[in-house]
Amino acid sequence: MTNPVLIGGQWVASRGTQTFFACNPSSQQQIDREFPVSPWEDIDRALDAAADASRELRGISGARIAEFLEAYAGQIEQRSEPLVAAAHEETGLPVSPRLRDVELPRTTDQLRQAAAAALSESWRDATIDTAAGIRSMRGPVGPVVVFGPNNFPFAFSGIAGGDFAAAIAAGNPVIAKGHSCHPETTRLFAEAALAAIEAADMPKALVQLIYRTSHEDGFRLVSDPRIGACGYTGARQTGLKLKQAADAAGKPIYLELSSINPVFILDGVLRDGVDAMAEEFTGSCLMGAGQFCTNPGMVVVSDSPAGHQFVSAVARRFEGTAPGTMLSDGVCRSFGSSIDLLQKAGARLVCGGTPGGGQGVCFANTLLTVTGQQFLNDPETFQTEAFGNGSLIVLAESPEQMCAIAEQLEGNLTGCVYSCPEGSDDAVYDRLEPILRTKVGRLLNDKMPTGVAVSPAMNHGGPYPSTGHPGFTAVGIPASITRFTALYCYDNVRSHRLPAILQDPGLGPDVWRRIDGVWTTGDVGAPAQTP
Repeated sequence: MTNPVLIGGQWVASRGTQTFFACNPSSQQQIDREFPVSPWEDIDRALDAAADASRELRGISGARIAEFLEAYAGQIEQRSEPLVAAAHEETGLPVSPRLRDVELPRTTDQLRQAAAAALSESWRDATIDTAAGIRSMRGPVGPVVVFGPNNFPFAFSGIAGGDFAAAIAAGNPVIAKGHSCHPETTRLFAEAALAAIEAADMPKALVQLIYRTSHEDGFRLVSDPRIGACGYTGARQTGLKLKQAADAAGKPIYLELSSINPVFILDGVLRDGVDAMAEEFTGSCLMGAGQFCTNPGMVVVSDSPAGHQFVSAVARRFEGTAPGTMLSDGVCRSFGSSIDLLQKAGARLVCGGTPGGGQGVCFANTLLTVTGQQFLNDPETFQTEAFGNGSLIVLAESPEQMCAIAEQLEGNLTGCVYSCPEGSDDAVYDRLEPILRTKVGRLLNDKMPTGVAVSPAMNHGGPYPSTGHPGFTAVGIPASITRFTALYCYDNVRSHRLPAILQDPGLGPDVWRRIDGVWTTGDVGAPAQTP
């Protein structure tokens, strides 16, 4: 029997005739659970219900939204065992520590941080100009569509991840477009969301679920007049097609696309210990079969004896470590195609380069090298993202060439520089850092990029092609919430007609507002403070 879709607070049969099955990448066997490919009729019903829910949400307080998010986190925790079991079966990711001990707690923590922001209204950015009689704040943008990726079935999923939490915190209903790799995991989240909606007495269509659509209907969805905004995490090619459709309709869409996350290792670090550096890099690069958006896919070291020793030390570790299970055949094929492309462009294969060698869907841990001049001769090709357990090491002949390589980098989520703690690399760092700073969203020192802390200070974003816009983050509340907001301005509106956060007097000491250019809390006229 085909699983139903969640539309308007009800589990209903899809009106489509096409179906699909997920595959267990560890056993390479089809999973015997059938899910629908939704036609436009399903999507149209969901859009109508989302538009109705958006109107209902206009009168609902941040406290009510927080109540839902807290209830949802609790419902997820009650279902932790079946969620972990389903995600393990559908993705091959380890039960422990990855799914049960790391990703699921991170997901519920994100939801609770979003709940706190909804309650405090810290994301509203209330601004009051008393002389001009103008006040403004951020408010919900309208129904949001969230497309989740395959590599984080919990923390970035369309129905429970960071984009979802941010959109809900701003008071928007969400239509979740599940990923075909883990539909059962998504269905279990939808059950938890529906239970939380009922417990918090929220609009029934606050959360809806479509498992899969045609590409054409996906493009139509992101450009529909009933949509306020979209969030997408996934492959660059698909994301850019969705962006083209959304842009043509004037709909904001926030994309996380691709990133090679360059790591520059300066000479002083290698002099201090090649093996320690190789061990740290290997652990980061091969973690989760390399299927992280912040995986270090490119390393720049000097073309020197120490640099070549580093290459050899990494190769030994790559060859001595069994490759991890990849998320799907598609991911494995794409990784292999990227490796082939790099080799055809002139990269030297040090180790790996072939499928197999581990359990289920897998590819040998792969290391390639190019000279700095090769990279500079064809920087576009050598920045091809190989999403998986591999990396390209660029051997630069001088600090000047390292800087030239940095100048040719595309936009990335992260960039890292390892330098000698005693300061022998500081002169090179001081030349390299200003170049790298403009190429990445998050700059790291002496730390691998894998791992994205859920912190208000985090930027999980960056210049194109890592994302579609360099000014926004997908992780970090309240900043991530602003993507799914509109700026509401009130000019000469009578005080009693204003939203409470903009009225005189204000809401009290816990609400920050800018009054006549000064951040303050409490009522108008209260002593100025610093947020």
